[in-house]
Amino acid sequence: MLNRLLSIALLVMTVSVTGVWAQEIDRSSTGGAQNLADILARQNAQKVDNSFRSDATGDPSIAAPTTENLGTLGGQSDPELWRALRFGSADVTVSSGGRVAEVIMQDTGSAWLQFREGPLLSYGAYILGGTLLALLVFYLLRGPVKVDEPFTGRTVTRFKAVERFAHWLLASSFIALGLTGLLVLFGRLYIAPLLGKETNALLLEYSKLVHNSIGWAFMLALVMIFVFWVAHNLPDKTDIKWFAQFGGIVGKNHPPAKKFNGGQKIIFWSVIVFGSVISLTGVSLLFPYEVPIFAQFNPLMNQLGLAELIWGNTLPEAPLPHQEMQAAQMMHTGAALVLMAIIVAHIYIGTVGMQGAYDAMGSGEVDEAWAHQHHSLWLEEVKEKEGAAPKSATPAE
Repeated sequence: MLNRLLSIALLVMTVSVTGVWAQEIDRSSTGGAQNLADILARQNAQKVDNSFRSDATGDPSIAAPTTENLGTLGGQSDPELWRALRFGSADVTVSSGGRVAEVIMQDTGSAWLQFREGPLLSYGAYILGGTLLALLVFYLLRGPVKVDEPFTGRTVTRFKAVERFAHWLLASSFIALGLTGLLVLFGRLYIAPLLGKETNALLLEYSKLVHNSIGWAFMLALVMIFVFWVAHNLPDKTDIKWFAQFGGIVGKNHPPAKKFNGGQKIIFWSVIVFGSVISLTGVSLLFPYEVPIFAQFNPLMNQLGLAELIWGNTLPEAPLPHQEMQAAQMMHTGAALVLMAIIVAHIYIGTVGMQGAYDAMGSGEVDEAWAHQHHSLWLEEVKEKEGAAPKSATPAE
């Protein structure tokens, strides 16, 4: 009985407090300062209107003459001055450093750090760990996809040398970027306690050097594969049948496909989209003063109403360089973690997950039996081109 009464009381309190949060908070009793409702709302991650602070920064125009008592305060008390510094409305003049040096105090770094060491680390670990676990379970239940027909011994060129070069340049650079990025992301929390701060610092120093250098190779390869394969990765009606039959991975049906099937098209566009986000934010992190991407992105999000819809608030339309770097780092890491999970699945299919798949990017030649099973429409196109090609004429004697 007592438990029920406590539950009812707790429910009434919750509804009452929620009602307070849903309404405009009355601060008349505190002279406009925060009260218990503000504190409870902030502790429960509710949106709090900070205008009662940001607007209470004094008014220099009402300052008393310096000849009178307290006139030297200039219309601002010390708390009002500190609030102006925090919310960036103080009149600050610097001799060098430009606009960024005028920011004496900013609290966006706290939100960035909490997100980086909280949801970003947690969800990143869930995404990568969950993908590896799912692939392991799938392999144990399904095993590798084998070629149903015997190999013919006749091969067909799947990818040219320049295409394989672009693929392996992209793959190797992304693996290097992924590993060094994970060291930077998880190093302070996991590597430093195990191997020591000195070892972690040395790893991070070289990781930063490798990461910043190899990123240019990744961007070059990304452009190359887009030019080489975009025409083959446009959606068409064959993709519908391929997805309807789960691409032959589940079951024994092997739907017809062109040079790239529906699953490979998803991989391709994932690499292009997420790779472009990673590249753009990476360049912005390297050159935050020269490439302020969010100065163009944030106003557009505000105009479309997407910022309010997604984040519940408008975004700063003229972010400072450190705010640019904080936002770019979050987007950069988030996109990289998602792409890592997708690439892990791609590596599985291209190696142990499918018999004969590695040959396509290894030697560039695949057996006709493999091509007929997985890309029958493409094999027909190749055969037609070979049949239509003119034979080499024998010179007359």
